[in-house]
Amino acid sequence: MAVPKRKKSRSRTRHRKAQWLRTAAPASASCARCRSALRPHTVCGVCGHYAGRQVVAVEE
Repeated sequence: MAVPKRKKSRSRTRHRKAQWLRTAAPASASCARCRSALRPHTVCGVCGHYAGRQVVAVEE
């Protein structure tokens, strides 16, 4: 079994692990009909439209 020849320094280890904390902000889009903010490729919760047509009946 392979064994490391040299100890990895704390700064090298922490520098590598710090990259896990960098997450991108979730993408956002706007509804083409009512212009409310929503996640891409999802049905609008305000008006119930998706891809230019009524998909879900929303009570107002």
